[in-house]
Amino acid sequence: MTPVRKSDVNTCESRRMLAGMTRRLAEVAKRVGMSEATVSRVLNGRRGVSESTRNAVLTALDALGYERPTRLHRDRARLIGLVFPDLHNPIFPAFAEVVGGALAQQGFTSVLCTRTSGGLQEADYVDLMLAQHVSGVVFAGGAYADEDASHEHYGRILERRLPAVLVNASVGHLGFSQVSCDDVTAAEMAAGHLRALGHERVGMVLGPADHMPSRRKLETFAAYARVHGMDFGDHLVEHAMFSMEGGQAAAARLVRRGVTGLICGSDLLALGAVRAARREGLAVPRDVSVIGYDDSAMMNRTDPPLTTVRQPIEAMGRAAVDLLVAQIDAAALPGGELLFDPELVVRASTAPAAPRAIPA
Repeated sequence: MTPVRKSDVNTCESRRMLAGMTRRLAEVAKRVGMSEATVSRVLNGRRGVSESTRNAVLTALDALGYERPTRLHRDRARLIGLVFPDLHNPIFPAFAEVVGGALAQQGFTSVLCTRTSGGLQEADYVDLMLAQHVSGVVFAGGAYADEDASHEHYGRILERRLPAVLVNASVGHLGFSQVSCDDVTAAEMAAGHLRALGHERVGMVLGPADHMPSRRKLETFAAYARVHGMDFGDHLVEHAMFSMEGGQAAAARLVRRGVTGLICGSDLLALGAVRAARREGLAVPRDVSVIGYDDSAMMNRTDPPLTTVRQPIEAMGRAAVDLLVAQIDAAALPGGELLFDPELVVRASTAPAAPRAIPA
């Protein structure tokens, strides 16, 4: 048997490494539309490369899953993480589209991270993004809005001074920049609309009890009901997960208690409420009026078309990007909440109150 010399092993290993480097150069060059020589100059830290070219190459390197050269590890990629819940609620894909488009206009690449049952969760995505040296993160519908949830992963973001923006209300102690729809105004609009239609016994179908936007809406409506003499109390409030099924179960209990109007914390909850009323032999809006929240896609085509409180997602999404980029450029410090006014969109799911007997 011919002995294998150590020099031959080293030569084979060197050839494999060279082939891998060549393949990496070719893939990155193709992705950014530049020559392999330009990509090589960036990866070797040589002079004579513009900052925009350098950022484009490093972003492509990150997006393709290649490790940055050691000398470049401290530099953050021009990648932005978008951490959203599952995309069953159409408001979140709409937000992602607005934010992703605004980021692209400013030279950033967005990476959408969605939580799945039994899969990666928000904390897992935070760890992955920190490892990839992303430039920043936009969160929507996350654990920051739930008082009883774990918030440890947000502490890791703060420790690393990673720019981040939260969409809609969070628990009070986190200290991130926030872009929110004004829940107080939203609840007052919904309450005022139903009161103007003669509804005096109104129920609320909201998210979980520790969900901060739901709490804001509940506190506002309770105060409104007291001032205007409307029948309201804990017996007219139900909490549910943000889904049609959750909305249906919660609304069914309220309908049996004789409400003539329902204010819901999302459009999905409202669609569940419509289904619940029908299962109880009632018509919407003849017997029960229903108001949603978000004005997500297709709500003007439901049966009946849904009256809802619209979040200004275009303005909110662009503001979130502006806040994030200001932090990245060190032009602003994190903290504070920007509030955006909602809009009441009246469609066919609300009507003047019809007399209903209140169960004993």
